[in-house]
Amino acid sequence: MTVLKQELVQHYRWLREYGYNDSHSGNASVRSNDTIWVTPTGACADTLQADDLIACTMDGSCEEHASFDAKLHVAIYQQNSRANAVFHSHGPHTIALTMSGKDFVPEDFEGKLYFPTVTVHTIDYDDYSEKSPQIVASTLSKHCITVVRGHGVYACAETINLAYKWTCSLEHSAKIAYLHRQLSNEI
Repeated sequence: MTVLKQELVQHYRWLREYGYNDSHSGNASVRSNDTIWVTPTGACADTLQADDLIACTMDGSCEEHASFDAKLHVAIYQQNSRANAVFHSHGPHTIALTMSGKDFVPEDFEGKLYFPTVTVHTIDYDDYSEKSPQIVASTLSKHCITVVRGHGVYACAETINLAYKWTCSLEHSAKIAYLHRQLSNEI
């Protein structure tokens, strides 16, 4: 268990280090049997330790100070038995390119291979905590990644490393699309 928790913390730090989150944004979780270990609310990626992770259960109960998105993570695991890791990140290119609310269609080869279309959900700010668990979990029961307009990316996978890969790959595809659109307007 300790190894899984340490691996989650390392990958969460990388999201910060490589610009997918700021120091205190995003969240992450890993499932081990019926226990879900989630980052605490307001966690600082630079100082987070494995012992700081908060336990939740598959029935939705969470210890105090669990991430604001803990219920969303639990809903993903409840609807997707293959998911063992979930990441929420704020990749700036992905968020910028999906502010219209339209689904994102990668333009690069790798992006098209991994996710031909990425579903983008618009959830009103005032309704987010109530509606996001069902909306996001429903999409992630069929796909490895989705976006909440203006908020960020949610990725799930069988392993921590694969959820991290989906997160990074989507942001890379969005960056390529962003640069391509900029260059197309200049030429």
